[in-house]
Amino acid sequence: MSFTAPGPERLNSSDCRIRYSEDKSKGVYASQKIQRNTVIEISPVLFVGIAEYEQHGNFDALDHHTYKWKDGRMAVALGLGSLFNHSNTPNVSYTLDPRTDSIRYETARDIYPDEELCIFYDHKVWFDPVGEAIIAIDPEPQAGCEGLSTIGNDDIDQEMPLNTDNPDEIVHELYLPFKILKPSPEEEDQNSIRTVLAWVVDVPEPRHLATLLKWLKSYGLDDPNLGHLKRVRKKDDRTTLLLSIDPTPPQLPVELELASPFQIPVPSSPALTLTSLSLESTFWPTFYAPKRKGEIETWSCGRVAWAREAMEVVITEALKSQSEGELPISAYMPASYGDEDDKKSAVSHDTRTSTSHPLRHAVLNLIRQVANLDLGHPNSSSENGSHYLLTGKTVFLSHEPCVMCSMALLHSRVKQIFYLNPMSRTGGCGGATCLPMVHGVNHRFEIFIWKQTVSKLAINEVLDA
Repeated sequence: MSFTAPGPERLNSSDCRIRYSEDKSKGVYASQKIQRNTVIEISPVLFVGIAEYEQHGNFDALDHHTYKWKDGRMAVALGLGSLFNHSNTPNVSYTLDPRTDSIRYETARDIYPDEELCIFYDHKVWFDPVGEAIIAIDPEPQAGCEGLSTIGNDDIDQEMPLNTDNPDEIVHELYLPFKILKPSPEEEDQNSIRTVLAWVVDVPEPRHLATLLKWLKSYGLDDPNLGHLKRVRKKDDRTTLLLSIDPTPPQLPVELELASPFQIPVPSSPALTLTSLSLESTFWPTFYAPKRKGEIETWSCGRVAWAREAMEVVITEALKSQSEGELPISAYMPASYGDEDDKKSAVSHDTRTSTSHPLRHAVLNLIRQVANLDLGHPNSSSENGSHYLLTGKTVFLSHEPCVMCSMALLHSRVKQIFYLNPMSRTGGCGGATCLPMVHGVNHRFEIFIWKQTVSKLAINEVLDA
């Protein structure tokens, strides 16, 4: 007997209306006041299979109206779900519900009559949002970080209470407890395109694509670090499949009798401008992810709470280190937010004093711990270059990492870092220099600086953290 998902419990019950506006075409509007945390719509979805989407869906308008489901399929929302317009400051949040194969839309604040109801599509929208407020940016770059802009407001209390009843509610950027360093768009000439070597294979029979795409997922090769690239390239009657960026090629299904995989350079990040899109696509088909000046990633209440808890672990570990006669420097890699299958975490502190070893920095100790976790043996170490230890991970630090530690984080392919205390004379992520912005490095990671420093963790500014 096959299992059929139960239907959604109810659909639009808040008297929302569809209206036309001159600059957005159709949109969803409130006809009456709607209280915060009200479910305004539950849209059933139609699914598009991975193979079908790769071959057809992402080449037409359907791509602009799909949601990525948790199992990798693409979903088309029925009802009002496909009519909500985008806003960088949305008043509606949404939740994917695999139990009922539907999407639940809920107001993030009080809504007033005739107000448009908007959701946040993604930071990779393909258009310039209409009617958005312009975020002011400090025109002066941070010392040692040419090309970076700091977004944040030091006067905002980092302990602003979060809405624990709705962890999906978006927190306005002014109320985030951290500042964000973001690079400005670059890659405006062929020599500036950052690439990484990837394994690809030619597929003589297009009918094998569906099998190969299913195999990629089952083999664990649906790497989020390749999400900015299309999986299939069709050029001059030749079809090529992107496999992985691992150092060694994967073992292909023998029954398909494919040729051996080979390596080619592919872009390491999405295209931020139309110019870079054109240049990157000469290497491999790349998605266009324009970012407006001043735009920042949205953070939900739940995710901000996760970051605060992680930083509390960092402070506790640093103070513990100080009580043991070490430098009060610590590093923590928590389990990824919202990933129930990710139980991996590691915490470390500086041990240069007790070991009399100049390289026992907190970051290096942390990376060694993660290597041991990956290999599943407490006394083993990762073979250099065998895999990237921090791919997709977030690391929280008590201090801005030094140049050596910043390079170790970069080489380990960390996704983003947070740090409490800046190190203006020795830091490698905004202080003395900014490693992720150095021309020629083959990876970039995001940098978040906590708005309030912790004086108890102050160290000599000439020390490397």
